[in-house]
Amino acid sequence: MTPPPPGTSNLARGYPIAVASAAVLSLTAIFIRYLTQTYRLPALVLSLWRDGFVALSLLLVLGLGRRRLLKVRRPQLLFLAVYGFILAIFNTLWTLSVSLNGAAVATVLVYCSTGFTVLLGWWLLRERLNWSRLLAVVLSLGGCVLVAGALDARAWTANPVGILTGVLAGLAYAVYSLMGRSASQRGLNPWTALLYTFIIAAGFLLVFNLLPTGLIPGVTTGPGELFWLGSAAAGWGLLFLLAIGPTMIGFGLYNVSLGYLPSGIANLIVSMEPAFTAVIAYILLGERLTGIQIVGSLLILSAVILLRVYEGWLAGRQRPAPEAVLESPTR
Repeated sequence: MTPPPPGTSNLARGYPIAVASAAVLSLTAIFIRYLTQTYRLPALVLSLWRDGFVALSLLLVLGLGRRRLLKVRRPQLLFLAVYGFILAIFNTLWTLSVSLNGAAVATVLVYCSTGFTVLLGWWLLRERLNWSRLLAVVLSLGGCVLVAGALDARAWTANPVGILTGVLAGLAYAVYSLMGRSASQRGLNPWTALLYTFIIAAGFLLVFNLLPTGLIPGVTTGPGELFWLGSAAAGWGLLFLLAIGPTMIGFGLYNVSLGYLPSGIANLIVSMEPAFTAVIAYILLGERLTGIQIVGSLLILSAVILLRVYEGWLAGRQRPAPEAVLESPTR
C-alpha cells in the first residue's frame, strides 16, 4: 500500500531541518580542502579519523546525557551493521571519485543520488512519484551541474573507471538515504543510528586503510601513517572540528529530517549543499561566484521551493474537512 503524503506539520518541521543539514554539510568541503592541501592528509585516513571522532564524541555526549539512546535491540544490530557498511562504502567511493575525476565532476556525479533516491524510494519504500518530484530532480541535478562548473569540457576528461566510481558514489549515497528513512520507520532514534553507523563505518575504514598498499588510492602505506598529522596540533584540531561540526551535526540533522520527510524529498533538499559551499568558498576563500553558478544556485533553490509549496498544498488537501471531523464517531 502506498503511504499517505507527509502531513503539513511534518513538512513544516522537516524542510527547515533538511535545509539546515545542507548548510552545515556544505562546510565539509572547506575543511577537507584545507586539510588535504596544507597537510597532504591521505583521503581515507582523513575519513577514518573523521568518522572515529564523530563516534567518540557522540558516545561521550549520549553517555553523559542520554544513556538510554545507547541501547539498541538485538534484531536492530544487523541492520545497523549494514547501514554503517554503506556509510563506509560511500565515504570510500566519494574520496576515490574526487581523486579520479576532480572536485567538479565528482560533485556532479555524487548528486545523481537525487534521482537514485527518488526512484529507489518509489520502488523499495513505496514513496509517491509525481510530476513535482520528477521536475525537482531535473532542476536540482541541472543546478548541481552549473554550480560545480561541470559545463567546462575540460572537467570531463576523467576515464571511464572514474566516471563509474562517481556514479557508484551517488548510488551509495542514495542507499544511505533510504536506510536512514528505514531506520526512522523501525523506530531507531536518529542520534542512536548515527552513533552506531559511524562506529561501524570507522571500523571498516580502518580495515580499508590496512589493506595492502595500492589496492585503494588515498590510504596509508603502513600502520604508522594512520597518525599522519603527528604533532601538528592545529591539524588535529581542525580534523576534530570537521568531525563534530559539519559531519556529526550535518548528518545528524539529515537523519532527523528523514523522520519527517520521504527520503527522496530530504535528498533533494540536501542537494542545496553545492550552492551553500560556493557561497562559503566565496566568503572564506575569496572564490568568486560566476553567473552560471548563480543560475545553478537559483535552480537548486527553486527545486526546494517547488517541493515545499506543492507538498504543502497536497498535504492540505488530504486533511479531512471540519464537518467530517465533527461528524466522525468517537471510539
